[in-house]
Amino acid sequence: FDLQGSANDFIGKGLSGGIIAVRPPADATLQPEDNIIAGNVIAYGATSGKIFLNGQAGERFGIRNSGVTLVAEGIGDHGCEYMTGGEVVILGPTGVNFGAGMTGGVAYVLDTAGDFDLRCNLDSIDLATIEADSEDERHLLDLIQEHIRRTDSPLGRRILETWESYRPKFVKVMPVKEI
Repeated sequence: FDLQGSANDFIGKGLSGGIIAVRPPADATLQPEDNIIAGNVIAYGATSGKIFLNGQAGERFGIRNSGVTLVAEGIGDHGCEYMTGGEVVILGPTGVNFGAGMTGGVAYVLDTAGDFDLRCNLDSIDLATIEADSEDERHLLDLIQEHIRRTDSPLGRRILETWESYRPKFVKVMPVKEI
């Protein structure tokens, strides 16, 4: 599903396959990464498939995600809450309480301000850097490239054009490992 326009709340709720791409209309004059393109509770309880948003999403992005791949250019509060699987890429700001109750999956967050850890629920998650020439780096690059192909994202292009300066600003988010 390729939507040129904006989406409301609950897009991809219970998604169990397929691909959803949301992007501004071709004649839009706004900067997508600075504007909200999709509402709250995106991909709630989704089990498989992919969602790409050329713009920001509201609150509770990717909650109860158990297998979907999600890419957005910023999100509101409570991202990846109770996530049990899947993967999430955030190419912009996040709200507070990120990763609360996260028990599975992985997220990659672009932290240009260097304060992402202050908006996380560190009782549930661990944070790591993206090492050069690692499997994480290759996978993240693949997801950003797919995001560009599906949404024509100017932000994605800028990130890839200056990857060496952006890579150190990405944070890998994963559930706390029980001992």
